[in-house]
Amino acid sequence: MNTDISKSTNSSGDNKKINSEKRAYAVVLYGATSFVGQITAHYLAEFLSANKDKSGSEINWAIAGRDQEKLNELQSNLTSKVDIIIANSDDPASLDAMTEQTQVIISTVGPYLKYGEPLIKSCVDNGTDYVDLTGEAIFIKDMMDKYQEAAKQSGARIVNSCGFDSIPSDLGVYFTQKQAEAKFDSACDVIHMRVKAAKGGLSGGTIASMATIFEEVGQDKSRRKQVANPYLLNDDKNAPNVRQSNVSKPEYDSEHKRWLAPFVMASINTRIVHRSNQLLGYEYGREFKYDEAMWMKDGLKGKLTSYALSAGLLGFATAMMITPSRELLSKHVLPKSGSGPSKEEQENGYFDIRLFGQTANKDSITTKVTGDKDPGYGSTSRMLSQAALCLAQDISKEEVKGGFWTPASAMGDKLLARLEKHAGLSFDVIDS
Repeated sequence: MNTDISKSTNSSGDNKKINSEKRAYAVVLYGATSFVGQITAHYLAEFLSANKDKSGSEINWAIAGRDQEKLNELQSNLTSKVDIIIANSDDPASLDAMTEQTQVIISTVGPYLKYGEPLIKSCVDNGTDYVDLTGEAIFIKDMMDKYQEAAKQSGARIVNSCGFDSIPSDLGVYFTQKQAEAKFDSACDVIHMRVKAAKGGLSGGTIASMATIFEEVGQDKSRRKQVANPYLLNDDKNAPNVRQSNVSKPEYDSEHKRWLAPFVMASINTRIVHRSNQLLGYEYGREFKYDEAMWMKDGLKGKLTSYALSAGLLGFATAMMITPSRELLSKHVLPKSGSGPSKEEQENGYFDIRLFGQTANKDSITTKVTGDKDPGYGSTSRMLSQAALCLAQDISKEEVKGGFWTPASAMGDKLLARLEKHAGLSFDVIDS
């Protein structure tokens, strides 16, 4: 079945709460023919055909995008039946026709700073829930500023960063704090996240998103100030102003006897974690401190690796902020849009992160979050899918109302359970 409807029945001026629970589709995957979109489509097809709804029927879903031919090809390769919806970010009426039909939209169409707003607006207008995998904190900030109040009115739950950016960090901190509360009757006021190991690749889409952010930052000083603000996504009037540590250069971790290097995703993950703290009523405390870094080995080899990685990240960021070098790298060096790690690389990938928490009374707890697939694609497709299904099936509009949320604040324990059961993730308390 193909659906191509060009009319919209709701306008941005309509502030009535909209009932989206009786729609044709539980989930629509928009951007289904992108690199990560195709991986997500195959996962959803297999998962949904094996998991019926409460009545025993298959869950209705659809793939969407602008290219009929590519969608037809993807449809023919999926293991279960799925409808096609034609929609384009340049055609607001087509987006409205799509969002009116579904409970939850999954968006894999980036860079979000360039292409993301029209879909956010349509979801907000039509009371449709939304998840994406953006790592672009300034995009989230822009959308919150423009659409937060309208989302509250329409009942649309907007949950950004539902992939490796930033579910392992966000749910990892949430899990750690729950365990600390149970064990010590107190939340941790400090948590250090360390990437112990990860194996995976980058796609052209990820590179394009990074290039867009660096372009914005390079051209606009106010954007640089935003990116530097650890509380960028805290929109309450009395947001904390605690000085947050930031591993931006090689450091030695004497406690664990390892060198540290900057973690490229810390700039989005830390912002999401601090917003979760706000949305959870500052359960982690208003003095909560959080940072992320990559673990290197001890000794000279670890030191050299840390310095090399730090220099490489700095050089890459600098080059991407300058137009000629950015264009040169994008054209001749970096992966092209639509490319990415092979299926074998996705299957053989993994990640292992550790979270070291300490309460104000100096009680310590260590947890780990692991994934059994390539973090950016194999695992991300599963996390993104389960977040969408969690919103559609597990979290009522009465439990979580409209507005901009984070994975932990919107879905918490229910998403944790889904990720462990269906997405290959594990959350555990460990001794060290």
